[in-house]
Amino acid sequence: MSHSLAVEIFDDRGCTLGEGPLWHPERKQLFWFDIVNNTLLSRLDGQALTWQFDRNVSAAAWVDHDHLLIASETGLSRFNLDSHADEMLCEIEADNPLTRSNDGRADPWGGFWMGTMSKAGEMGQGTLYRWRPSPDGGALQVLETELSTPNAICFDKARACAYWADTKTRIIWRQPVDPETGWPQGQKTIFVDLNATADSPEYKPDGAVVDAEGCLWNAQWGAARVARYSPDGQFLSAISLLTGHTSCPAFGDDDMSTLFVTTAQQKLPEDRPEWQERAGQTFAFEALKADWAGQVEPQMVL
Repeated sequence: MSHSLAVEIFDDRGCTLGEGPLWHPERKQLFWFDIVNNTLLSRLDGQALTWQFDRNVSAAAWVDHDHLLIASETGLSRFNLDSHADEMLCEIEADNPLTRSNDGRADPWGGFWMGTMSKAGEMGQGTLYRWRPSPDGGALQVLETELSTPNAICFDKARACAYWADTKTRIIWRQPVDPETGWPQGQKTIFVDLNATADSPEYKPDGAVVDAEGCLWNAQWGAARVARYSPDGQFLSAISLLTGHTSCPAFGDDDMSTLFVTTAQQKLPEDRPEWQERAGQTFAFEALKADWAGQVEPQMVL
């Protein structure tokens, strides 16, 4: 089932690779990234805001009113939104100029998951990590290797599992975790296999988020849609966008009932000219509370 909803252009700046939207609950403000242009973006009181970095930046978590945890091609840093001070906390592949960070999200146990990938899109160069901060520098664990484009990192509302995908395989995985610590335990299983959508071969799982009912919303690259799945992986519904490369959803606003979606200009197919005009813009969908609501993203305690 598809929802026919009025779409708002939340921000009309065309990102080459828009990604990583995050609603900051204290600032009441959405942040997102244009990865390949090394920028963090936002809006406040109708004004478009930009922070420029010297490296690819792709995902974030909120620390407090003034700070974000930023995932970049060199690792995880604490960034001050006002002073622009940028303190590296954990280097990740900092010595490899051929890879960069991609999707990432704070987990409910105080950790942060982040994937890396080849800047050139080469197969098998990506890795999935989890970092847990502590006074002695924290623990960094490699969770999966030989990935291509790690994506869809998000967490079960019941704290039983994590979700993630390797976009080029078109599979979203369900990884059981220790309910007390969040560290993976046991074997992953298939949550959604988009290879089964033979009528729509372009559906590729990109960023994802879990709503207040425990359902997973997945932006699907090349499909111009965000799809919603039940906690047991059944397709429930989808919302359509004005451009094809949908990259990541995020819930926000006071009641967490607005769905924001980032998109990209990168690698748009030539045979879909109607996708060009709105490519890379950031969209917002309003919903009745009875339709859906999200959850506030976990706070990183550093």
